[in-house]
Amino acid sequence: MQEAGEATELRAALLRLRRTSGLPVVFGGLLSDARHARIAELNGAQTPALRGLVISAGSGLGGKAIALSRPCAVTDYPASRHISHEYDTAVAAEGLRSVVAVPVVVRRAVRGVLYGALREPLTLGDRTFDATASAARDVEQALAVRDEVRQLLAATREQLTGPGTGPGTWEDVREAHRELRALAPKIMDPALRAELLAVCGRLASATGTEQRQPAPGRVRLAPREIDVIACVASGATNAAAAERLGLRPETVKSYLRSAMRKLGAHTRLEAVVTARHAGLLP
Repeated sequence: MQEAGEATELRAALLRLRRTSGLPVVFGGLLSDARHARIAELNGAQTPALRGLVISAGSGLGGKAIALSRPCAVTDYPASRHISHEYDTAVAAEGLRSVVAVPVVVRRAVRGVLYGALREPLTLGDRTFDATASAARDVEQALAVRDEVRQLLAATREQLTGPGTGPGTWEDVREAHRELRALAPKIMDPALRAELLAVCGRLASATGTEQRQPAPGRVRLAPREIDVIACVASGATNAAAAERLGLRPETVKSYLRSAMRKLGAHTRLEAVVTARHAGLLP
């Protein structure tokens, strides 16, 4: 079943595809199981004929792309001899002729399919293929990040509720905190991002000492300042922190200076120690 956040990411990718390719109609959906995708998002459609259509692997153009795990295209959909025609009624209702379908593949598993289409039987050029492939990569990356976040959240909850809080366990907790905070800006789904940050808050306060979340009047850091301090706590240089967080080294340096000023710290180590005592880091 497609989640709300996945729908948002798919919708955004299709909007970019239509804008960059000039295709009048774009649509797509994610797989509900290993062999079936449901068309859930459309942009530029004039009828509801395609919405909710379930595409089976091997059937039609999209089903062929799913089965082969590679892009497929036809210049004239109704007349093509290279695909099966289970979906001709819906395609005809929308008046589609030239169509390209690109699978969304995450870690070698097909997770969805994106389409771009013209209402004339024209050969699609490299620009169209490149734009469609780029949109599919955007969805692939978003799904991969969501998968990673879900796995980290599950492992982190186990750490929070499991027995034992030895030195090795706390290093695992701190690493999970750093990884989750680094992933947070990449999450478009506000509910998942809020869930992720809530777990980060639990990690920061679950230190086994007298540390607590900052109260009014105590030190407060901006989210990116905490991200940078978390990277510094792992021993990362400014350049390494920048690469991990998707920022420029100069930006990391600016966030670090600001955080150190707020924490009243004169060294990177002092900033980390103070942040931990303030309950900002685990």
